[in-house]
Amino acid sequence: MATAVIHSRKRQTDNVFFPGMAVLILAIVFLGFARSYYLAGVFQAPLPNLLVHLHGAAFSSWVLLFIAQVSLVAAGRVDLHRRLGLLGFGLACLMVILGLMAGTDSLARHFAPGAPGTAERAFYAVPIADMLAFATLVYFGFRTRSDPKAHKRLMLIATITLLDAAFVRWPVHVAWWNLQVAQTCAYPLLLAIIGYDFWSSGKVHRVTLWASALLVVEQQARTIVGHTAIWLSFAAWVQNAVRHAA
Repeated sequence: MATAVIHSRKRQTDNVFFPGMAVLILAIVFLGFARSYYLAGVFQAPLPNLLVHLHGAAFSSWVLLFIAQVSLVAAGRVDLHRRLGLLGFGLACLMVILGLMAGTDSLARHFAPGAPGTAERAFYAVPIADMLAFATLVYFGFRTRSDPKAHKRLMLIATITLLDAAFVRWPVHVAWWNLQVAQTCAYPLLLAIIGYDFWSSGKVHRVTLWASALLVVEQQARTIVGHTAIWLSFAAWVQNAVRHAA
C-alpha cells in the first residue's frame, strides 16, 4: 500500500514538472522568435527563403507537439501519446534534415556574427553539432519509450538542445550577449531536471546525467572544433560546393 502511494505521488509530481518545463520552453522560444517570426505573421515574416520558413515551421511544430505529448501523459492518455510518438519521430527526422539544410544555407549566405569568411565557416559547426546531439537524444528516447522515466527525460533534454537559437535572439541589448553566453541559459534548465530528480527520488537518474553531459560537452566542443583549420577547410569546401550547385 505504501509503495503504491509513493508511486502515485511521483506520477502526480511528474504531471506537474514536465508540463511546466514544456510551457517554459514554449515561452523561451516565443520570446526569442517573437519579433522576427511569430509576431511578424509567420508566413509573412521577412525570412531569407522558403527553406528557412520550413525550418521554422518544423521546429515550432516540435515544441507544440512536445507540449501536447506531455499533456496527454498528464491526462492519462498514454495510448494517444504513443500514437503521436510515431509522428514525433518522423518530425524529428525531418527536423534534422531541415536543420542541416538551413545551416548549410546560412553558410552559403555568409550569415554569422563576426568577420566575413571565417565567422560563418566556424559557425557552421553549431547547427551540425546541435543536430547531432538532438538526433542522438531522440534516437535513444525512441529506443527507451517502454521506460517512461528515461524516455521523458531524454525527450525533454533533446528539446533543450534546440533552444540556443532562441536564447541568442532574446531582446537583450548588451554588447556581451552572444551565442557563447546565451547557450549557458540552457544550463539552469538542466539543473532543474537534476534537482527534480533528486527531490522526487533521492537520486539523479542516469539518463539525466549523461544526456545533460552530452549537451554541455557538445556546446563547448562545437566552438573549439569550429575554429580548427580542418573544420574551416571543410566548411569552405561546402560553401564553394553550394555556390557552384546554385
